[in-house]
Amino acid sequence: MSSLESVRRPALSAEVIARLRERITSGDWPVGGRIPPEPELMTQLQVARGTLREAVRALAHAGLLDVRQGDGTYVRAVSELSGAVERLYGGSDIGQVLEVRQALDLQAARLAAIRAEEGDLAALDDALRRRRAAWDARDFDAWIAADWEFHLGVADAAHNPLLAELYRNLSGPVRASVADSWTDPGYQGAAPAGHEDLLRALRDRDPAEAARQADANLTDTHDWHAVRSTNHPAPQASRPEAELRR
Repeated sequence: MSSLESVRRPALSAEVIARLRERITSGDWPVGGRIPPEPELMTQLQVARGTLREAVRALAHAGLLDVRQGDGTYVRAVSELSGAVERLYGGSDIGQVLEVRQALDLQAARLAAIRAEEGDLAALDDALRRRRAAWDARDFDAWIAADWEFHLGVADAAHNPLLAELYRNLSGPVRASVADSWTDPGYQGAAPAGHEDLLRALRDRDPAEAARQADANLTDTHDWHAVRSTNHPAPQASRPEAELRR
């Protein structure tokens, strides 16, 4: 990891904020990771403790950092928007997350069926291969990462930067909703329905079918969580070949 450049002129809080934000948005400091300790940052930036703390407080207020007294400061989000999403989501009912995903997933699927390039489709296929392998190996971290890469990949394949950025900033809530079913009895995290079927619709350049697959995926996910919350037997999927989808 490259070190931060020192601030060569009298330090302004805005400049220090910009330097710290750059490390966050570039991925040098990943979400969930702890940033370097205060003395190290003061040395790298050549700023006073008060200036650094002011910048950290500003980024914490924006939702990018999480200051934990006695433990350190951790990256909470990669942008002000994702930070706001994390704060607003909190412990919200998963149904609210699925309602937002329905608006974004369906439109992303429609546009991806029209605009996806071969590279996009190859990346989606690779994500699904890794998702299946991770499920078989019971590798939770790899499974959740590959599942997210697939859904984000569909948004990227829509080639609408604003839509993709909105989706990317839902990373926390979407990952949480997906992770919630990992240990559920009967949950099949490598089921082809809703993922491979969606990719097939994208390859067929069929916007209506792609949107239908995205909608069915979310509907089955909603039904799955509804069953879990009432402790009733899981419902049968709508198609004989379908497993409950994530």
